[in-house]
Amino acid sequence: MSILQISGLTHIFDSKTLFREAELSINNGEHCGIVGLNGAGKTTFMNIIAGKVVQDEGEIKWLNGIRWGYLDQHANIDRSLTVMEYLKTAFSHLFELNEKLESLYLQMGETSDMEELDKMIAKSASMQERLDKSGFYDIESSIKKVANGLGVGNFGYDTVISKLSGGQRAKLMLSKLLLSDLDVMLLDEPTNFLDIEHIDWLTKFLTTFKGSFLLVSHDTEFLNNTCNLIINIENQTIKRYSGNYKQFMAQYEQNAKQYAEAFERQQREIKKMQDYIDRNKARAATAGMANSRKKMLDRIEVMSKPVTSVPAHFDFPYTLVCTKDLLVVKDLEVGYEGKAILPPINLHLSSESKVWIRGTNGLGKSTLIKTLMNQLRKISGKFAFNVNTKINYIEQDLDFRNNTISPIQYMNEQHPRLSQKDIRNELAKVGIKNDLATKSICNMSGGEQVKVKLCSLMQKPSNILIMDEPTNHLDVTAKEALKESLVKYEGAILLVSHEPTFAGEICNEIFDIEF
Repeated sequence: MSILQISGLTHIFDSKTLFREAELSINNGEHCGIVGLNGAGKTTFMNIIAGKVVQDEGEIKWLNGIRWGYLDQHANIDRSLTVMEYLKTAFSHLFELNEKLESLYLQMGETSDMEELDKMIAKSASMQERLDKSGFYDIESSIKKVANGLGVGNFGYDTVISKLSGGQRAKLMLSKLLLSDLDVMLLDEPTNFLDIEHIDWLTKFLTTFKGSFLLVSHDTEFLNNTCNLIINIENQTIKRYSGNYKQFMAQYEQNAKQYAEAFERQQREIKKMQDYIDRNKARAATAGMANSRKKMLDRIEVMSKPVTSVPAHFDFPYTLVCTKDLLVVKDLEVGYEGKAILPPINLHLSSESKVWIRGTNGLGKSTLIKTLMNQLRKISGKFAFNVNTKINYIEQDLDFRNNTISPIQYMNEQHPRLSQKDIRNELAKVGIKNDLATKSICNMSGGEQVKVKLCSLMQKPSNILIMDEPTNHLDVTAKEALKESLVKYEGAILLVSHEPTFAGEICNEIFDIEF
């Protein structure tokens, strides 16, 4: 049974046509992974079906009565609530029902009309049964089961949301969505702020989820383990592929090869016909045949050129430093407002160390990195970089001082010595070229924004790269290019990543963040 029907979807965003008369049907129980290159329109697609963006043409039709929810990591939430208060809003309909029941009990105690009292008793029994079946009296236990699975419990249930980081709020919103007993969940990159343990927990939750979900993710392992349908957004179309990501790739590569061959055949035929027309249209004896060929040519439905990804190339220049003590961390306590969130940390990096900072608790890794970068005050202990250390750092949050400027303007601000030609060349290396280089950063996809940040890092020689979840938002091809560049990098690396395959092929040491 179809629960979501999309027909004739056409949408242009910032002068780029993302969809042209696209069609899609989602059936009950389908677990859908949405894939596509950076900038293909995945997030815009999710915003359209969630009603946050109005399409230019076409119809988005949900089955009547379907309850759906959208994980929007940029949504505004009431930051004056505590963690538990916010999570309880997932059950607001049950709390409202309980209030009505309590009000009804008060009315029952005040009425003397026996017939009316019988009606109230019957109504209250029905309401009580609904609360019992819904597990209303075990709500806090249900909340903690999900919240602890995603690491939210570590924040403290009495903590006010305003004190949480952006990543912590994202986990909180995901927890609420999972608790909301929906028929359909729309999830846009839910693993971005999750650690390995929490991704494993979410994988199990989604695998056993009885409803449907549409999931945007660049984590191919996660897609493989959770999805039974892949939706590929490419060349202004939306196409379904049965199976997980691995099965999709096998089908996609075969289809792409066949399409490319058909496109080349058609192009050769068009060229052949056009050559004939050009040679014969001016001669009276052959003008009729040329005109006939022209009509045939006009009737041909020309195939779109096969989509090829804009290759990204990353290269981080190295400046030599040889030392066994590039970074020494001794009994360092990190946290907020004078309160340590982890035991004392001891860490040592040489000029050849490539360290994967791994954690299972969802707290502390980014805090440690920000402390080392002097963005947060240490609580106690000490750390010291070698005097000759040259650091390049990319943080997890895509924070631009002004996201209304273009990549060219951003690069000009960061590296004023570069000429406009040099800036365009550098941006082109990472796949930001032509009109994309002059587009407002706020209108770019998350992956494109990450590429701009990485491009800026490439302009500064370093001997240590400190990277906090650099693969968030990057598509598969860009992620592979980044991995290759980090493997080749001659300096030290301090890497926070939730992707074992990515980090494991780069790093030669593992540092676990634990309570």
